[in-house]
Amino acid sequence: MDIDGLADSGFEPVREAFASVIAGQSGTGAALAAWVDGSWVVDLRGGTADAAGRRPWRPDSLVQPYSVAKPFAAICALILVDRGQLDLDAPVQRYWPEFTAPATVRHVLSHQAGVVAIDQPALTEAFYDWTAMCDLLAVQEPQWEPGTAHGESALFYGHLVGELVRRSDGRLPGQFLRDEVCGPRGLDFYFGLTGPEQARAVDLTGLGGPAWLERKSAGKPDLYRRATTNPPGAFDPAVVNGAAWRAAQVPAVNGHCTARGVAGLYAALLGGELLSADLLAEATTTQCSGIDAVFGHENAWGLGFGLDDSDFGMAGTGGSFAGASPPGCYAISFVTGTMGSSRPAMAVENALRGCLGLPPLAA
Repeated sequence: MDIDGLADSGFEPVREAFASVIAGQSGTGAALAAWVDGSWVVDLRGGTADAAGRRPWRPDSLVQPYSVAKPFAAICALILVDRGQLDLDAPVQRYWPEFTAPATVRHVLSHQAGVVAIDQPALTEAFYDWTAMCDLLAVQEPQWEPGTAHGESALFYGHLVGELVRRSDGRLPGQFLRDEVCGPRGLDFYFGLTGPEQARAVDLTGLGGPAWLERKSAGKPDLYRRATTNPPGAFDPAVVNGAAWRAAQVPAVNGHCTARGVAGLYAALLGGELLSADLLAEATTTQCSGIDAVFGHENAWGLGFGLDDSDFGMAGTGGSFAGASPPGCYAISFVTGTMGSSRPAMAVENALRGCLGLPPLAA
């Protein structure tokens, strides 16, 4: 398949690694962007944007990279922390009185609040009603005492953080991002697509029925299934490729972006934009680490970011990834429409690291 876009001189191995990824995609395509020390050195895309293979992946194609979206929800709250409108160590109830779990804002941002599953059966349509979803979360008993464990709130992180934003600022995270973060910087990243934006959306391929969900749940704690299947639909192609889902705000998982749009958040942070230096340092310092109670693997969380040594970022279901390496002075994003593993993202990032004279990341 043809590869389109930019790879500066000296970064040809990145183009080659990306071309290899595209050649192995069985469904829709992918895109890759990298910023190094103040400049965009890679901005590539390839493959198709629709399941039928009729639309090519264009520079403005928007794909849903699942949990890669979570830091975009977090950045809204962190900006309000910098402005004094949210206090990290205040109880959530100060801003959201109906919320019953005894959690702080810090607990919510760092996945320690325990509100990771909804006990009351809910319909897919709950995703399309912000107030209804927040009402369910407000009365939900946490799965652990907040602050005593951590586990990714896979489907609800964006509502938990986003309702704190709404209660303290008045805007939902989608509007806040358009006004304060993405709009001023020309970043193609959105919660809640408009009609013209929907025309640019990429179909997700490789999602499946019960067998796919069974494979996805294999080896994970029982809590994982509860945390990801109620309400149903977040991994159903008929739902996530539909207009209602794309128009809704489900900020834990349904951001839509270009690769450059999502990498641009990390470039802005490395460039000293958006957050004060002290708050960025705190947000990228370990708040909790160990075995994730939902996913069952070891990880470490900052305030909205996954941490790996001195790097920070977020991966998503299907193999998308975005993040920043302060020591390497780079930001990178790989986003894909074909649901797969983390191997392609690691391959292209290691190709970039090789071009920069950095050691490869361990698998």
